[in-house]
Amino acid sequence: MKKERLALTFLLALLCLVSLALWLSASRSVQTVHEDLSSHILRFHVLANSDSEEDQALKLKVKASVLEYLEEALPENAGLEETKTFIESHEGEIHKITSSVISEEGYDYSVSLYLEPWYFPTKSYGDLTFPCGTYEAFRVVIGEGNGKNWWCVLYPSLCFVDATYGVVPEDSKQELKDDLRPDTYASLVDEDEKKAGNEKPEISFRLVEFLSSLF
Repeated sequence: MKKERLALTFLLALLCLVSLALWLSASRSVQTVHEDLSSHILRFHVLANSDSEEDQALKLKVKASVLEYLEEALPENAGLEETKTFIESHEGEIHKITSSVISEEGYDYSVSLYLEPWYFPTKSYGDLTFPCGTYEAFRVVIGEGNGKNWWCVLYPSLCFVDATYGVVPEDSKQELKDDLRPDTYASLVDEDEKKAGNEKPEISFRLVEFLSSLF
């Protein structure tokens, strides 16, 4: 009986070591993907005042007005740094646009604009899945900013396609692919897995995110 207990203890310890090794390996992989992504993309983040139906509808109108302005005003083929510089130098115009939309809809909410690093959980955008981590983001916070957020990738310009519930167009994917290492892009979307109906990248990223919260 004593030998059996020792054998069971050894097997459990071995299982724990193997699980830890797998977790560390997956964590390093996700971290490598995140580091490459965070140095090549700019996210756009709009927070609603609250989760009420009215505030969520207002959030989408503010989002649409900002994207319309940026799509028209951003220099053609602007790079990452040029995009950030443009936003910083046109913050006044963007603030006026958002404030005007809020006022026209009958609200007196304040609006705050930030260009800063921000932590995001694992999120999917169309059929691309981005791992959790801190990313540079252009953030528009309406009122108290306590509602659900809307987000997209502003650079490369994936914001100008409707990928909220669908599939990112191939030319937009190519734009992102050109900016990233091949292994980074491949980790975001596995075409064979997607066709088979398996969300492999999202499951992997969320598993690492969950396990990381335990340590």
